[in-house]
Amino acid sequence: MTKDQPGGQPGDQPCDQHSTGSRAPRPGSSGRAARARIADAFADAGVSGLLHARDLDGPAELAIGADTPVATASVHKLCLLTTLFREAAAGRIDLTRQVEVPAAGRTGGPTGLAAMLDPARLSLRDLAYLATAVSDNAAADLLWDELGLDLVNRTMADLGLTRTVAVHRLRDLLAVLAEDRAGGSPVDPAVVARLRVLDPAATNRSTPRELTELLTAIWHDRACRGEHGAALRRLLGLQVWPHRLASGFPFDDVRVYGKTGTLPTLRHEVGVVEYPDGGRYAVAVFTRAAATSMTLPAADAVIGTAARLAVDALRGSR
Repeated sequence: MTKDQPGGQPGDQPCDQHSTGSRAPRPGSSGRAARARIADAFADAGVSGLLHARDLDGPAELAIGADTPVATASVHKLCLLTTLFREAAAGRIDLTRQVEVPAAGRTGGPTGLAAMLDPARLSLRDLAYLATAVSDNAAADLLWDELGLDLVNRTMADLGLTRTVAVHRLRDLLAVLAEDRAGGSPVDPAVVARLRVLDPAATNRSTPRELTELLTAIWHDRACRGEHGAALRRLLGLQVWPHRLASGFPFDDVRVYGKTGTLPTLRHEVGVVEYPDGGRYAVAVFTRAAATSMTLPAADAVIGTAARLAVDALRGSR
């Protein structure tokens, strides 16, 4: 999958310092105002957007089309990694086991092993790092081969996420993408219109609400317990891309954990934002751009803007 490069900070930050309950409107008006501002931000950025945000330690949530199915792209690596660490926590997988990675036959992509030329040997947990931190398709497919689609789907079902389904590995997704392109440009609107990987019914899929529920399970050690849950959270905090979710929270003392996903016209990120006062919020933002250009900084940045507006509203309801 193509990874967008960082495109700057949101042009309209909701505020220039940490949001606090004393500064925010009442919960009801805050939620309505936030949804209106988020809708305006999506429109200004030239995207349609879906969002779900929830307080990890309370009942507050904010939803915009949160139960609408979405094509997850590389966000589905979060489901893969959850399954890997859950299996390790159950004693069925040794995360330190070494895997040989031949130079030939790797799944393509612009980062990590997918872009490297020589044979390598890595542990399962280091493959998980590459799949998370730089969204390495080759590393992720080695893990998909280790676990299988059925096990990942069963794990999601066991966690109550019945609408979160993987139907193909990344190499198969890329093969479908290449077949539908038929040599055409990925920025040609006629080509984009026929891409099955953009259709949730035909590809890996979930909903914004189910993905914040998955993040909640990870943060509350329901997905995998103890050291394995902590290890999974650590990986999500090592993602290198600053131009989407993290761009909405430009503070040294606010931690942002996330996983991006990108396909033609699609830009997504799901993650958790932790404030120094103990506030913790899961956010899932999925967008589709009207323009087919690969480089759309505003479409990346609005993910951070929308997330910030949502989190500010949740903090106002505490």
